[in-house]
Amino acid sequence: MRDQLRGCIRITAKGKELYRFINMIHSGGICCFGQYCRRDVFYGEIYRRDLHRLEEMAEECGIELKSAEIQTLSSILLRYRRRIGLLIGAVLAVVTVMYFSSVVVTIEIQGNSSVSDEKILAALDELGIREGARINDIDLHYCSNALRVMVDGISWAGIRHTGNRIVVEVTEVVPKPKIPSKRIASNIVSGRKARITSVKVLDGQLMHKVGDYVTEGTLLVSGVTVSNTGRNVLHHAIAEITGEYEETVVFSGSFEPVRKVPTGRSKKRSSLRLFSLRIPLYIGKNKYTDCDVSTSYAPLCLFGKELPAGIVKENITETELAGKRFTPEQLEYDLNAKIFIYEKNFISSDTRIISRTIDRSEDENGITLTVHYKLEGDIGIEKPLLLSQEQLSYKEPPKSS
Repeated sequence: MRDQLRGCIRITAKGKELYRFINMIHSGGICCFGQYCRRDVFYGEIYRRDLHRLEEMAEECGIELKSAEIQTLSSILLRYRRRIGLLIGAVLAVVTVMYFSSVVVTIEIQGNSSVSDEKILAALDELGIREGARINDIDLHYCSNALRVMVDGISWAGIRHTGNRIVVEVTEVVPKPKIPSKRIASNIVSGRKARITSVKVLDGQLMHKVGDYVTEGTLLVSGVTVSNTGRNVLHHAIAEITGEYEETVVFSGSFEPVRKVPTGRSKKRSSLRLFSLRIPLYIGKNKYTDCDVSTSYAPLCLFGKELPAGIVKENITETELAGKRFTPEQLEYDLNAKIFIYEKNFISSDTRIISRTIDRSEDENGITLTVHYKLEGDIGIEKPLLLSQEQLSYKEPPKSS
């Protein structure tokens, strides 16, 4: 290894005063190894630092001296000494590898389902475990015990690291099943004005049959029945009551709505993200009063692995509030799109649309669409049953004469 750093030169020498030249090498304190003579030619190897002195001795003795450098680490560095960029890149690569091997790059959480990752990461941050923290400064055993105490819902926690990756394994507390001491008595009432089309009672007493018209709040299934002995028996009413009902929804729009529109001015800017730190790669501030910003992130990779650093690119588009006049056809198309979104998101998948009637009205300001739906779906709503002590009291059955 020492020869790799010093640099070695292979020499050949010949001439009339060859042996005088060899004696001068030995007496001059020049380290010459691997030396031998063959057919009045001297061969050997010396360190690079002694070459200049050896050339002076050869000139004094009239010796023909030839030299060739042996490829070593020292010679490679000397050859590329003027290529500053390559040298700086190599140094930065070594420093980067050494740095990222000693700090936390990624944190993986395993075994959690009800406890969120954000809650665990917040507790780890308080314990000093975060991206960029030095691994040697972290007491993993202490942090494992502290994490279990700090986060509710964790019965066991283990923290280990593999290289620059922290792995957190947790076991969650298994909650005790809720065992009610008794079921709460309840009724089922109508939530809409409807005509009953089908009934399916699992528990309780049916109060209305198929084909009956009921108003909102009408009792459909009672949770109170009377036994043969005259005692009131409470039930948790369970039933599926389906009915036909009507619903009206109004959608309106203006011919000149105020909306955000782009002005045509935009700019792009980038920043370097290192762990949670963002370093701007631009000068100045965003001077747009109103704007839309779209952001993209491209992580840096080393040997196929993502580093906790990357380039954040922002595309900023200036906007302003402006009115754009719609034609009646355009506005009606926009309102029909709102009707479609309403039916998709606000009408249950278990509800069937029997019919739909749309009334259109237009004035100088805009268009209004009034949609009349005829629907078939579940109309029952569960209501807790509240009874007085007199209603709950036991009544003696009449005695037979």
